[in-house]
Amino acid sequence: QVQLVESGGGLVQAGGSLRLSCVASGSIFRIIGMGWHRQAPGKQRELVAMITRDGSTNYADSVKGRFTISRDNAKNTMYLQMNSLKPEDTAVYYCNANGYSDTYAYGNYWGQGTQVTVSS
Repeated sequence: QVQLVESGGGLVQAGGSLRLSCVASGSIFRIIGMGWHRQAPGKQRELVAMITRDGSTNYADSVKGRFTISRDNAKNTMYLQMNSLKPEDTAVYYCNANGYSDTYAYGNYWGQGTQVTVSS
């Protein structure tokens, strides 16, 4: 099994910054795609940003220019640098990854989520 663990969430004032991390561990052969999603109360989970193994990125329009996604393949770790945070960024942020386990089984995995709260 592959486990994803997020960290770095917290409470920040509007205009502030946070950096989220997601570490993949367990029976990993190769992680292919990784991404951050978020879910605010009463809303559906939405994609925030994604990154391929070769570093290609894609962002939701609402975070372009403010958030930066990156990854370290050697460490099976992904990051989300969040700047100029707004109250509407408040949500639980989830790490997502897809790839192959050490038995070459393909899977899609989720972390448990980390709360980000932006006060006005």
